[in-house]
Amino acid sequence: MATVVAVIASTHHPFYYRASTATGADRPPFADEWVAKIEAFRETLTKARPDILVMVGSDHFHQLWLDNMPQFLVGKAPFFDANWHNEEREFGLPRMTLPGEEKLAAHILRNGLDADFDLAFSNELRIDHSITCPIITLRPEADLPIVPIYTNIFAPPLPRPKRFVELGRTIRKLVESWPEDKRVAIIGTGHLSLELGGPRQFGEHGPDPAFDRKAVEWIASGDVEGCLAEVTLDSLHLPGNATHGFMDFMLMMGVAGDGAKADHVDSLDLFHTMEAYFTWYPSGVPA
Repeated sequence: MATVVAVIASTHHPFYYRASTATGADRPPFADEWVAKIEAFRETLTKARPDILVMVGSDHFHQLWLDNMPQFLVGKAPFFDANWHNEEREFGLPRMTLPGEEKLAAHILRNGLDADFDLAFSNELRIDHSITCPIITLRPEADLPIVPIYTNIFAPPLPRPKRFVELGRTIRKLVESWPEDKRVAIIGTGHLSLELGGPRQFGEHGPDPAFDRKAVEWIASGDVEGCLAEVTLDSLHLPGNATHGFMDFMLMMGVAGDGAKADHVDSLDLFHTMEAYFTWYPSGVPA
């Protein structure tokens, strides 16, 4: 059976690549601290020695639009092209081609349906920065096959937070039931409080520092029930108009397990959002 060797949750800031590669006067003052944090975070995946990455993210209206918006979608293809043209233009992200793991994708789809999740799938999925940014930060070699899983955090009606947690639990069970002797890391990216196009978009920190502090504590301590008791679709409008991406963090709490304390926790307060990084080792910290 496959082994889950690491569970990782992080933000997916599209400006990291440009900030980390900039030089001279173009390099922002926070770049060196950011790079140091990312390099430490990257090591948490490297030492887990994964063979395959299951990647959870959300399409930013690039491929999925209001004419066809699945709630949960699995990419099932031999390779995945990335990024999108606006991401190249606005964020300087490179074009990428990532290998896929079709057998694991098929296993998740078939058995996910049997576990009462009506998962959509795509054999022609082009992925965006919600998945390529954690590849850039955690595995810049981009040499491991991936299974991308997209969630709908943008277009109402949205699944409720509890459903995200339930999907996380199910993904963990499905990966561990795959009858292949492979080491799998499950990586999901979302964000904390976030405002896009609103009056709180830019400032010294994210739009709701109090929510961010509470969210980091929920995730780091594995307090799934405490999080579910406070977070609803309606409450997520309050910390910022785009904070529903926090439900992807809740999905990863489901993957890690109730009460699972993260083995690595770090954060960085940038000028309009808080970056956050978490790693769990289900079988213990690798030597």
